Amino acid sequence: MKNIITLTTVLVFSIASFAQQRIGSIVVPEKLTFDGEEVVFNGGAMRRVLSFKTYAGTLYTKSKYSDDKKVLDSDETMAIRLNIASKKVTNERMIKVFRKGFDDAMFGNTQSLDARIDDFLKLFDSPMLINDFYDLVYIKGKGVKTYKNGKELGFIKGRDFKYALFKIWLGNEPACQIIKGGMLGVGK
Repeated sequence: MKNIITLTTVLVFSIASFAQQRIGSIVVPEKLTFDGEEVVFNGGAMRRVLSFKTYAGTLYTKSKYSDDKKVLDSDETMAIRLNIASKKVTNERMIKVFRKGFDDAMFGNTQSLDARIDDFLKLFDSPMLINDFYDLVYIKGKGVKTYKNGKELGFIKGRDFKYALFKIWLGNEPACQIIKGGMLGVGK
């Protein structure tokens, strides 16, 4: 009987360990579900500034992608998860990163998205703490839902908004080349 209990315990912990991925010191799930749709870990990486870990960026998709353009052009449910790893990452700094990222992603031509970008940035008005995580979830054919630690913060409509948002990390001039490569499974 003891052997069966021990074997069962080992099996449960083995299965649980396969259901997670490690990105530096951050552990992320293998699968996530939003609005009844499951997405799976595509890849991820840790952003570092100098030698400090700042945040991990992870991409979740319906099927595996290694081509940034296919992710950006895809009209399927997918998510980017940002895990905060440093107290240096504040909501004010993150808002600046998003603002610059949208500007870079749209080559300075954000007029068609400005009102939605402003609404999106308002979702980041609360303090960010180490171990907080944000899910930026594109819902197929609808738009982007944003979650903080699993709680929905808001919704921004439009596939064009998803394209610009995801391009911050997956575009030709990403916010972090290491995170882009990691998200696409082609980085270190």
